[in-house]
This record gives sequence, structure tokens and C-alpha cells, in this order.
Amino acid sequence: MLSFLKPRSDAPAVRKPGVFAGLDIGASKTTCFIAKTEQTLAGLRPRVIGVGHVSTKGVRAGAVVDMDAAAASVRGAVENAEAMAGQTVTDITVSAAAGSPSSTRIAVDMDLASREVTDRDLRRALGEALRRHHEPGRVMLHALPLSWRVDGHRGVKDPRGMFGETLGVDVHIVSAGADPVQNLVACVERCQLSVAGVVAAPYAAGLSALSADEMELGVLVIDMGAHVTSAAIFNEGALQHLDCVPVGGAHVTNDIARGLSTPVSAAERIKALHGCALDSPDDDRVMIEAPPVAGSGESGMTQHPRALLNAIIRPRLEEIFELIRDRLDAAGAREAGGRQMVLTGGAAQLPGTAELAGRVLGKQARIGRPASLAGLGDAVSGPAFSACAGVMHRHVTGPVEAIAGPPRFEARTTVRRFEAAERGPAAIWRWFAESF
Repeated sequence: MLSFLKPRSDAPAVRKPGVFAGLDIGASKTTCFIAKTEQTLAGLRPRVIGVGHVSTKGVRAGAVVDMDAAAASVRGAVENAEAMAGQTVTDITVSAAAGSPSSTRIAVDMDLASREVTDRDLRRALGEALRRHHEPGRVMLHALPLSWRVDGHRGVKDPRGMFGETLGVDVHIVSAGADPVQNLVACVERCQLSVAGVVAAPYAAGLSALSADEMELGVLVIDMGAHVTSAAIFNEGALQHLDCVPVGGAHVTNDIARGLSTPVSAAERIKALHGCALDSPDDDRVMIEAPPVAGSGESGMTQHPRALLNAIIRPRLEEIFELIRDRLDAAGAREAGGRQMVLTGGAAQLPGTAELAGRVLGKQARIGRPASLAGLGDAVSGPAFSACAGVMHRHVTGPVEAIAGPPRFEARTTVRRFEAAERGPAAIWRWFAESF
């Protein structure tokens, strides 16, 4: 298990005014937001002052396949945002679905001998949870203490000062493949940027698109990218589960290209202009023109009924949602998502997608868009920009993880790094003072 994060108090300052940047690297587009914090009656909030987004090259299914091309995409998005903001940035937090992020839950219980719970006890409990986490070839993205227990009583937010025989904690760890994440970080560093942290895309999307009530009562977030669709479940105000499947909007486009015998670029345009996940009464009468594939020997446009287009789109979307449903069922996590579902990502914008998802997963579905983020123009306020907006939100409110910060890929264990941080002046447990 490679250590990825360091104590959050060692990361760039949060909850303080300043300029900061977020980067969302997807297979279809790379987006950069530059924001500054502003004081309001409700507290600090981010205001976007610069936006840049370009088509992504060199990334497929969340993994870098061409370092130079991927780095050029990052550089283009960041430079466009810097030009708009009139500011340059050196540190940036990255949102991505690289390395197939997934969840692990670890429960730890330790003896107290009928004495008061101290900071040292909290350190010991979390250290033991990290010690038990062994996933070779994977790197830790997030470690979130979900709840504490004193003498078996659950739901304790801050056990310090309480008395009991035993202390327990449930820790949710999100990890990803180390090599894909490290390649992604290397692309960003090629652009003379320092990576301040990596956030799993569905987690970031949920932070920007969900209301406080949805997070508390239970909600499923599905972030639909070009090559990867990822899911996150929030409940009791925290991220409870995360998973992904290697299918996305680009697969729908490819199906259209094959079904209509048209170029992929034309299929993408046809999908955006005429596609729908549901049937309508006049689908058989409405005709769609599609150019032929180069070299096919055909000339001129071919015509197809819209019913054929929708018949191509719907099975692939159903497959995506069925895969998500099956993975959540296998993990025993679907019920924790309650009755609500929020769809984000560029592929969620196809008409009828939310309704179809609701039918397959048996939930009430809506399209999620960035909220509580000032300064966003209409062009960048849709579901495709939720993950990048979530990075901005997380920076201002402060990450709720027990550990956070820039990536470190040295072959040292999480436990050793955890124990070293425990002895330092910027100890991890400042998190408790900031969070409660």
C-alpha cells in the first residue's frame, strides 16, 4: 500500500482568503477553475474568477495513454483560466476518476479501561485502521472517519472527554490504482504545477451538486464521464461508498457511429442534437441525416428515423445503470443511498437520461449542477462542470478527511507516515479542532 496523503494541516491553507485552483481531467475535456474566497454573512464561499476548458488528448478511461498530449491539455486549460483571472497559479487540486477508485470500510475497537478519551486515543484508533488497510498497487485518496463509538454506542461525533471501556471508529478509505494516479500527477507537474491533492471525481461532484438535506438523508450520485461512470453514496452528511464502471458517454457515441454507419464526430453531433433516452410518439416520422463513413463508397447524406437513434442509445444507457446497480448491490450499499439520485457529468445531459436512471435503479432522479459557487457563467454551470466546482467547494469548507494533502509516492507505509505526522508540530489532530 503506497501512501498518498499527508496530514491536512500540512496542505495549503484552507478556510482562509486567497486564490486557489482546481483541475478536472476527463477523457473528453479538461477543465480548470481559478477562484478566490470572499466573506459573506454565511461565512467564506468561493467566487470563480477564471475558467478554462479544452478537449482532452492523451487520456482514455481515466488513464494517461500519451503523456505529452495529456500535459498539453492540462497546460491549455490552466493557461486559459489564468488569462481570464489575471492571476497565475502554482498549486492545484486535481479531480479525476483515474485508477478505478473504490471503497474499503474498516472498523477498529480498542480498550479504554474506564478512563477519559484523549487525543492520543483517537490517534491510536485511526493509526490502527490505516495499519489494517493493505491493498498492494493502490494509493489512498481519502480516509474519512465516519463515526465513533464509546462502549458500543454509535453516532458519537467527537468522543474526546467521554468515559468508557472501549473506543471504536469506522473509517472509510477510498483508494485507486497507484500507477494511473502517478501518471496523472506527472502530467500536471510537467506544466510546472504542484499537485496539492487528488479528489475522486464522484466525491467532488457530490460536494458541489448536493444539498445538505440530501447528504444527510441519503443520496446516490452518478457522475457520467466519457469513458468512466462512477457512483458515490452520501448519508449522514458523509461519503459512505464509492465505485465506478468503465463505460460512459463515448460508448454511446461509438454505438451510434456503428449503427448509423457515420463518423464518430458526426455521431457525437447527432447524439447532442437529436438523441434521447426515451421514446416519443413521433420518433418514426422524424428523419435524421447522417454523413457516410469516408471510404465507404457512399455519397450524400443517409436518412434514418429518430426511433432508430433512440433504440441505439437506450440499451447502452440501461447497461451503464444496471452495472452501477449491480455493483452497489454486491457491496450492500444501494439502500444507504435512500430514494434520491443525482446525475452529474457531461453524459448526463442527454434528454431522458435521469428518467431512465430512475427506472433502472428505482429512485427519484434529477440532474445535478454546481451550487453555492459564485461567478460561474451559464456556459460552465452545467452538470459537466460539477466535479471541478466540487474541488472549489472542498477547498473553502476544508476537507473532512482525517488525512489530506499532496501526493507522495515513496514506498513507505501509510502507518509510518501517519506516526511521523503525529510527532510533528502540524499534527493531524488539528483536524478535530477544526471540524467539530
